[in-house]
Amino acid sequence: MTAARYEAETDDVARDKPQQMLTEQQVLTLIPIARATLYRMMKEGRFPKGTFVSPNRRLWLASEVAHWQREVDAYVPNRRRGKGPGRRHSASSG
Repeated sequence: MTAARYEAETDDVARDKPQQMLTEQQVLTLIPIARATLYRMMKEGRFPKGTFVSPNRRLWLASEVAHWQREVDAYVPNRRRGKGPGRRHSASSG
């Protein structure tokens, strides 16, 4: 059985079974970030958006959060951080 076929079959089985859904507090317990960071990441498309189950209640599928955890690039040493001026260049070039 090819990997693509296996994945398709497991996706079909997963759709038939109810999946665990996580509240915002549960997501923030699993992923130790601030609430504002969570929503910023969702807006930027770097975290699953979740599903509204009522007008004021958003839940996330545990499988989507787990997939994000597997795919996240935990540490990139050359990544710029924050909104500061960036890398400073030496005044004496020459």
